Amino acid sequence: MDLGQKRRGVDMGPSAIRYAGLQERLIRLGYTTRDGGNVTVQQVEEMEHPYHGDETVGKAHYLPQIAAVCQWIYEHTLTCLQAQEKIIFLGGDHSISIGTVAAVAKNEPIGLVWVDAHGDMNTPHTSPSGNIHGMSLAVLLGDGPSELTDIGYPGPKIQPAQVAIIGLRELDFEEKKRLSKSGVAAYTMSQIDEHGIGILARIILDRFSHLSRIHVSLDMDSLDPSVAPGVGTPVPGGLTYREAHLLMEILAESGKVRSVDVVEVNTILDDRNTTAEKAVDLVASLFGQRII
Repeated sequence: MDLGQKRRGVDMGPSAIRYAGLQERLIRLGYTTRDGGNVTVQQVEEMEHPYHGDETVGKAHYLPQIAAVCQWIYEHTLTCLQAQEKIIFLGGDHSISIGTVAAVAKNEPIGLVWVDAHGDMNTPHTSPSGNIHGMSLAVLLGDGPSELTDIGYPGPKIQPAQVAIIGLRELDFEEKKRLSKSGVAAYTMSQIDEHGIGILARIILDRFSHLSRIHVSLDMDSLDPSVAPGVGTPVPGGLTYREAHLLMEILAESGKVRSVDVVEVNTILDDRNTTAEKAVDLVASLFGQRII
C-alpha cells in the first residue's frame, strides 16, 4: 500500500523484500515459513473521487481506503496469532501498522519498539501533509479519526508506557509538542551518538521487562540514506548498518519479539534493491541470525 504517503513506489516494497531472499534466509535459520500473500489495495488510479478529509476529520488522504486495508490486516493477523506463529508484515507505507499493532495487542499488553526517523504522532488537524503514515502511532495511542482508532475494536491499542521510539531526527512543530507531553519514550540520534545504541536498546528492554511480548515496527528510513537510499522520506544522519543490526540483535536476545513490521521500502528510489536487501539482513538478525 502506498496510500499513506505522497511518493509512489512503496507498494512494491513487499515484492522487493521477497526478491531479496527473505524466505530463503528464514529457512536457513531453521524456520518453517508460509507466505500469506498480498493484501488487495485499491490503486489511486482506480479511484474516481479520492477522499482527502473534511472539516470534522481534518486532512487525512485516502482515509476510508486505508481503514479498510488495516481492518483486513487486523482480521487476518488474528488467525496467525491463534496458530502461535511469528509474523512478519511487509509494507507498504507505515500506515499498515495501525492494523498490525491492533491485532498483536488485542489479547495482551505488548511493548512497541518504533524504529523510525519520524515520530508519526501527527493527527489530521496537525499534519502539514495529510499523509496518514505520519499519524499511525498517534492513532494507535487513540488519537485520530474513529475510522482508524477503532480498527478491530474501539479505543487505544497501546498506552504511552508501552512505546519506545528510537532513531528520531525529524519532527513537525506540533508533533514535537505532542510527543513531549505523551509519556512515550523517545530516543533521538543525538542520544544514540552520546550513549550508544546498545545502552539505549537495553534501557528499552528494561522499560518492557514486565511485558511478555514485543512488536518491532521498523521503518527503513530510520537508517541513514547512505545505507538505505530507497525510502520515500530520507533524513540524513540516521542509524548506521551496524547500529541497526545491534539493535535487532539485542531485541532478539530478549526472546520476546514475535512480530515485526518492515515498511517504507521504495523500489523506485532504491539502488539495485539495496534497501530491500538491508531489510532482509535486519529481519534475519531480529529472528536469530548471529556471526557466531
